Order: sequence, then C-alpha cells, then structure tokens
Amino acid sequence: MATTKKSVAPRKASTPTTALPPVKRPAAKPAKPKASVKKPAAKTPLTKAVQPKPVKKIVPPQVEKLEKAKKPKLVRDSFTIPKAEYLVLDDLKQRAAKLTRPAKKSELLRAGIKALAALSDAAFLTALEQVPAIKTGRPAAGK
Repeated sequence: MATTKKSVAPRKASTPTTALPPVKRPAAKPAKPKASVKKPAAKTPLTKAVQPKPVKKIVPPQVEKLEKAKKPKLVRDSFTIPKAEYLVLDDLKQRAAKLTRPAKKSELLRAGIKALAALSDAAFLTALEQVPAIKTGRPAAGK
C-alpha cells in the first residue's frame, strides 16, 4: 500500500502584542541543615510552651425542636371469625367508601376496639354477651 503525505502549512511565529515587565521573584532562602544529634534536655533552659487557650464555641440558641412522634410498634396477629361477621366487615368497608372515607379491614377493627373501650362496664358486658364464643384455631378444610 502506498501512503500519501499530507502537506502541512508552516506555522507562524507568535509575537506578543504588548511587552510585559519582568516579574520580580523573592530570593530563595537557604535551606537549614537538619541536626542529626539532639542536644541533651538538661543543658538547655526549659521554656514553657505557650498553649493556646481553648476557644469556647458559641452555640446559638436552638429553636425548640418538635419531637417526632414515634411510630407505634406494630403487632401481627391472626384470628378466626365467623363468615357472617366477616361479611359485615365487607359491608362496613363499602359503607365507609360511600361516605368518602375508604377504610381497610384493620382500620375497621381498630375503630371497633376504640368504640368498645369507650363503653361503660355495663355496656361493654352487654356487647360481649351478644357475641357467641367460637372454637379457636384454624377452621377445618372444606367447611
């Protein structure tokens, strides 16, 4: 293969348009020789090293910080509920959605617990008597 040479135009020498005065630089200080032998401490007079006084930091008055409300610790649990009462939960969810406040099942249960807690002792016992006791544990498969 043959290579071709490209012709390159010669560059023009750049000339400064304005002459700058020469820069004066300070003379370099001669390096101090390092002493390899230390003088004994007893022969030299002891001088107290001047230690700077500790500077007290000026702390600006802090604006009273609002403490973040700590998130309550959550507990996961499972329970058995009759199907008829479970369907009531679904009806309550739909009712809440119609009232422009959609709610989850857990929110409904928590609201019910708050409502029970607000009852007097007599009303609380009456509400408990209206709920029949059921056998605990998982329901049998197929039923």
